[in-house]
Amino acid sequence: MAEASAGHATIIQDWASDVTTFKGVPWGKAMMWIFLLSDTFIFSIFLTSYMTVRATTAEPWPNASEVFSLMAFGHSVPLLLIAIMTFDLITSSGTMALAVNYGYRRDKRKAILFICATAFFGAVFVGMQMFEWYKLISEGVRPWGNPWGAAQFGSCFFMITGFHGLHVSAGVVYLLIIAWRLHKGVYDRTNFEIVEIVGLYWHFVDLVWVFIFAFFYLW
Repeated sequence: MAEASAGHATIIQDWASDVTTFKGVPWGKAMMWIFLLSDTFIFSIFLTSYMTVRATTAEPWPNASEVFSLMAFGHSVPLLLIAIMTFDLITSSGTMALAVNYGYRRDKRKAILFICATAFFGAVFVGMQMFEWYKLISEGVRPWGNPWGAAQFGSCFFMITGFHGLHVSAGVVYLLIIAWRLHKGVYDRTNFEIVEIVGLYWHFVDLVWVFIFAFFYLW
């Protein structure tokens, strides 16, 4: 009985302390993977529900090329803003990868620089998404209807892009907090694995946008 109690105490101590487990994977990294897995289920449900609604609705689905077009040089350009937003997020993925690379090298100054650059691109994306929402709302898009077709379009659009935009906004705040803590020397006694952990989150957000772009804007 005493041996069993000692064994249980050891297990509790190991799981409760900030130790490295899962064959060398840091706790923070393991917990981030678990969080991202749960988030993957949520986004998968959203996109699956959207595709089901679109495939079963009796009314015509609004044409994305018309709905998301912008006037440029006197011409209506389909998906212009969406293309810029996608390029912006892909660029942020590159700067995040550079931040992780310099984090591994323990080059704190460059890691902070590229983390801040990633946060900047994320903030630009959120700004463009706010403009997109403002434009569509001013054109009459509501969760319960729109001028172009199936009423479900508005609810699907605001739900999916809004949830993703919330993740990007949280990611920007997360990036800035990590950059500030790096600057203050909080992680100087570590191998800067925190940069990779925040990078996992940011790459996930970018990857989700690729699926949203493909299924919502191109389909």
